[in-house]
Amino acid sequence: MRALVLQEKGRMGIEDVPSPGAPGPGEVRIAMHTVGICASDVHYWTEGRIGPFVVEAPMILGHEGAGTVVEIGEGVTGLSVGDRVAMEPGVPDPASRATLEGRYNVDPAVRFWATPPIDGCLAEEVVHPAAFTYRLPDALSFAEGALIEPFAVGMFAATKAQISPGDVVAVIGSGTIGIMTALAARAGGASRVYISDVQSAKLGLLDGLTGIIPVDATQEDLGERVRAETSGWGPQVVIEASGAAPAYKGLWTVPAPGGRVVLVGMPVEPVAFDVATAQSRGISIETIFRYANIHQKAIDLAASDAVDLGRFVTETFAFEDSEKAFERFLEGRPTDVKLQIAF
Repeated sequence: MRALVLQEKGRMGIEDVPSPGAPGPGEVRIAMHTVGICASDVHYWTEGRIGPFVVEAPMILGHEGAGTVVEIGEGVTGLSVGDRVAMEPGVPDPASRATLEGRYNVDPAVRFWATPPIDGCLAEEVVHPAAFTYRLPDALSFAEGALIEPFAVGMFAATKAQISPGDVVAVIGSGTIGIMTALAARAGGASRVYISDVQSAKLGLLDGLTGIIPVDATQEDLGERVRAETSGWGPQVVIEASGAAPAYKGLWTVPAPGGRVVLVGMPVEPVAFDVATAQSRGISIETIFRYANIHQKAIDLAASDAVDLGRFVTETFAFEDSEKAFERFLEGRPTDVKLQIAF
């Protein structure tokens, strides 16, 4: 079969690779249809590593996928041949303590697509555990199915934020994850979601979304804007989704007293933490690493009238043009949200 293989830093291409073969017990074989490009895929291509994860051997890229079940293994009862599905890309050790405690996203032994040395899903077929494969309802396209993975990050962030009905939420960063988080926060009960970015063109993509308020960070301060519109109080929840070090400088003064900060973006280098300010204002802090037990909820919400994921698919490239899709990502066009590849 064909797959997009990263041979080493700076060198990738479509190659013939061995088929994954028949599914084993509890597994399904899936013909891939649509795969989204994530910044991590591009980073492995340009840098050859992300933190401790280093590309030391050829690896198939891609972890945001949707496709069709073409074969089921022994013991699989919840899926059938022909089902359109989205896949959760991280498979933990079922016997690990993290998994048994319900935190399988932090299982040290998790096998996550396109994280060295694990192959990803930018291939014509994959074999995957049925337990981490989810049927797509008719209301969702393959493109929307491939967006479930980043939407799950936003859903997990909104869940850990413990948003209560009527809360005001502020999101820093309107990249794909920032937008997905804003959608989840709004659908989760926030009365208003303010979302800031330094690229006004990207914020323009949010026009027309009720209750989501863009804030141009080059023109006004997010905290000041929200305080001005909440009688000086501020947002109950602040979600940092940019991963930009400068965002941390005044982060702890943005939420309302007793509010919550949820850290989603990952800074490249350590950042300063103003402990005294956070303590004196009673700020609680949550961190996000991927997601756990959230994909089905993400699919159900995406299939409802509360969320429209499809509007954030910017362009779809043919599989044969995969390298062009990655090159387009590197251009950093401000109006690009999600670029996808379709077989």
